[in-house]
Amino acid sequence: MALRSTIPRWPVARWSDFITPSTLQLAPLLEILLEPVRCSELQAQVQLGLQEALVNAVRHGNGNDPAKFLRIRRIETPRWLIWQVQDEGDGLADTARQPHLPEHCDALGGRGLFLIHQCFDDVRWSRRGNRLQLAVVRERRRVALFSAGGSDSPDR
Repeated sequence: MALRSTIPRWPVARWSDFITPSTLQLAPLLEILLEPVRCSELQAQVQLGLQEALVNAVRHGNGNDPAKFLRIRRIETPRWLIWQVQDEGDGLADTARQPHLPEHCDALGGRGLFLIHQCFDDVRWSRRGNRLQLAVVRERRRVALFSAGGSDSPDR
């Protein structure tokens, strides 16, 4: 007779920490950060959002200072992929964290936070505002491409 364990199995989370100089040479880092993303469509989406977050951390948080560092933590759970991006800056004020597009379409900046919010399922800031947590659900449910009219194909 086989005995069953009465110890509950909890989902396992794995994390990796990356500390890198503050630079805009992000391609090698992005490649490593994206390793657990299997779906190519989701990978492109996450890459765009992560690149925006990292560029903001380098430019705005660390003031393009190569002597400063970025700290990135990647957390993998059975349900979520999470990235925490932290710079050495003073942090972004609460009022500046809103994901709005700029009023003028020819504005030089102001699209990054909007893009970040579009790319991730959950976006959170540290109290100080110098750490951004970005998360996506691992398994995406297939979205129905057609209306609920009972047909498997669109009207032609």
